Amino acid sequence: MSVGITIRHALKKYGETTVIPDLSLKIENGEFFTLLGPSGCGKTTLLRMIAGFNSIEGGDFLFNDTRINEMDPGKRNIGMVFQNYAIFPNMTVRKNVEFGLKNRGVSKDVIARETDKFLKVVHVDQYADRMPERLSGGQQQRVALARALVIQPDVLLMDEPLSNLDAKLRVEMRTVIKNIQKNVGITTVYVTHDQEEAMAVSDRIAVMKDGVIHHCGRPKNIYQRPADLFVATFIGKSNLLSAKLKKNGANGMTVVFKNGYEVPFTNLSDQAQEGEVTVSARPEELKIQKDQSVPGIHAVVKDSVFLGLNTHYFVELETGEEAEIIQESETDEMIQPGSKILLTLNEKKANVFDSKTSASLMRGVEHFIDGAISKGSERGEE
Repeated sequence: MSVGITIRHALKKYGETTVIPDLSLKIENGEFFTLLGPSGCGKTTLLRMIAGFNSIEGGDFLFNDTRINEMDPGKRNIGMVFQNYAIFPNMTVRKNVEFGLKNRGVSKDVIARETDKFLKVVHVDQYADRMPERLSGGQQQRVALARALVIQPDVLLMDEPLSNLDAKLRVEMRTVIKNIQKNVGITTVYVTHDQEEAMAVSDRIAVMKDGVIHHCGRPKNIYQRPADLFVATFIGKSNLLSAKLKKNGANGMTVVFKNGYEVPFTNLSDQAQEGEVTVSARPEELKIQKDQSVPGIHAVVKDSVFLGLNTHYFVELETGEEAEIIQESETDEMIQPGSKILLTLNEKKANVFDSKTSASLMRGVEHFIDGAISKGSERGEE
């Protein structure tokens, strides 16, 4: 049986060092939830607190309505998949998957039936009698996943499970994990520092830094309307451009760049005020214009990289700032280094942030706080 997870005001300390100061979160029953952030942000620490491997200095951890703070890890009914697979090298694939069921004293018939079932679920049934050393990294990870699922845990916890695999296998395995999780319907908490991986597998993502959740939401919303500058720069690539915000009539606001280029914005929140701002423009949100007479920002191409479908251009703007631009590759010759180009901004997709607080000034920013959706530019208490 799957459960929902509620965390209220979690506190984690190592001596005098506070790793997680005050974290609240609600993970829905059956949800694929990812903790994403740079190394040292506290994501693995939080996962180990859920598992019972780390002490909890404050707050409440609940599976449904059951408080688990002092519950023994073995009684929490969790499945774990680790970065290094952690399968037993002296046991066959079948015996590895059987291990948890044998420890629970399950009958031989049930062990055989459930082991066969999950070997097939993860597509390693043909390797049942092999030793782990004869398996590829992806196959070993599938065995680890089957061993975690066969005990029918309430929660599946996965700590950087794909980081030891090569790039092609990571892409393949994240699809496998996502499909299995949906088919089994188990609440899953997944830890990774890989933004693309998180976007591909998650129902929701919590972006963490220094033990604090900066944005918790759907992958699309986090990418398109990040809550602050940290999220904007951590998820995908962003060009950060200095500008000022000024009123444009009774209700409108205009962004004015350092070279005087003005762009009206109609999707700013009520918190937007005149003053210094930072504009975040994804590489695909700066467009190269053939008509050099339209308003925009002039730039000089410094370098380019051809990547098949798209070409990446690295430019220096007339404002003195640097930017990366992604354009669909043309059949014509690429724009050469030293060429002068004109750029315009796609204001419907770009984001504007307060320069002092780094908070978003856009409408449409979503935060999931204790299971509810809070919309607006204020981050609130996660």
